[in-house]
Amino acid sequence: MELTAQELYQYNGTDTSKPIYVAIKGRVFDVTAGKSFYGPGGAYSMFAGKDASRALAKMSKSEDDVSPDLDGLSEKEMGVLEDWEKKFEAKYPVIGRVSSD
Repeated sequence: MELTAQELYQYNGTDTSKPIYVAIKGRVFDVTAGKSFYGPGGAYSMFAGKDASRALAKMSKSEDDVSPDLDGLSEKEMGVLEDWEKKFEAKYPVIGRVSSD
């Protein structure tokens, strides 16, 4: 399945009839099983319905960092992002990709 960034945003947890998705490096994970974290009011709700790559790499919960943009990240930050990606792969199913449109 391929989703645009706008389509991905519809899976941000505010519509309880839909699953919750978070993307990392353009890969979309179904994180519905972790809705207590990613759903409304959850500690990581700002990542829901978005590509959170930059924020995860920087270990940031700032809305300004919730972005697929990896430009300017340090080697250490890229390593942190790899670790997050592995954790997500182990825990949540990959259901698609974010299209580049």
